[in-house]
Amino acid sequence: MTPENEITTEVKEIQGGKIVFAPDVIATIASFAATEVEGVVGMAGGVVEGITGMLNAKKSMTKGIKVEIGEEEVAVDLSIIIRYGYKLHEVCGKVQNSIKNAIETMTGLRVVQVNVSVQSISFDKPDAKAKAVEVQPAE
Repeated sequence: MTPENEITTEVKEIQGGKIVFAPDVIATIASFAATEVEGVVGMAGGVVEGITGMLNAKKSMTKGIKVEIGEEEVAVDLSIIIRYGYKLHEVCGKVQNSIKNAIETMTGLRVVQVNVSVQSISFDKPDAKAKAVEVQPAE
């Protein structure tokens, strides 16, 4: 019986074929895994990615993520925005673990690197609706 964390590649051998993952698939998995970590506001992209993101909604999910795929391994570089008040090194460590686990579980590929770059810190703006005083109707 194999442990839950162990990834086997027996399916590849039995079927006798080849499984290929598009870089956008790996980038999408990484994006979802990163944004599930508490303290991560979202992904950060460059100016070029910002312009293409406005033109193509699909690309915005993978903005700020670069993926390199080999035969059986993958490396991920990503840029994130972290909410103010969180310990940056802890959030980045959790992001690395989350991405590694998600990619290895879903694809069977071995993740050799997850390089996290913190591009900015988000400061929450007060919600104008929450501060608005409710006006009670006159009876």
